[in-house]
Amino acid sequence: MKKKWSLDRFTTLDIVLMALLAVANGVLTNYLAFVNKFLTTLGGPIATSTIVGVYMVYGLLAMYIIRKPGTALITYLIGATLQTLLGISYGPASAYTAAICYALVAEIVFALYRYKNWGYFSMSLASFFMVPLWFVFAANMFGYWKWDVSTLSIAFVVRCVSGVILCGMLTKWLGDTINKTGLLRGFTVGKKGEA
Repeated sequence: MKKKWSLDRFTTLDIVLMALLAVANGVLTNYLAFVNKFLTTLGGPIATSTIVGVYMVYGLLAMYIIRKPGTALITYLIGATLQTLLGISYGPASAYTAAICYALVAEIVFALYRYKNWGYFSMSLASFFMVPLWFVFAANMFGYWKWDVSTLSIAFVVRCVSGVILCGMLTKWLGDTINKTGLLRGFTVGKKGEA
């Protein structure tokens, strides 16, 4: 008989890690807002699109380390809550919408892999598909549709590439690097090894 999904599946260590990664992201997001403004001044929406992948790392890293259904959703929602409490410049609605978009895609991609494939391809695939769903919502929330077609198209492609490199590939590399230190022995990634 299949075990029902429940929070019991998460150990205290899992929950602490999700919270720590969300806190780290909350702090990082405040600094990224300044980087975003600087990039906007330098090159508008296309330049700003280059760092989109960094915003998604924390939830995917939690997913990579813990490897349990619901990890991305819980981590991204904790992150959105912290961003809201810290006074995110984009507003609470954008924080929660982005969190749900990222989590939904990550959970679906890894469910399709039955939470067994954690290579560079699956990580990159998840991070690639995390971008378009949020892009549609962001375009409506922030008025991207007012951009000309070429700017909109280039910004979208740059965001997808950023997602793959600065989220998927970076997350896989970070997870493996931390795992090699032995710090993740209490997590699924530490028990099962890389990939």
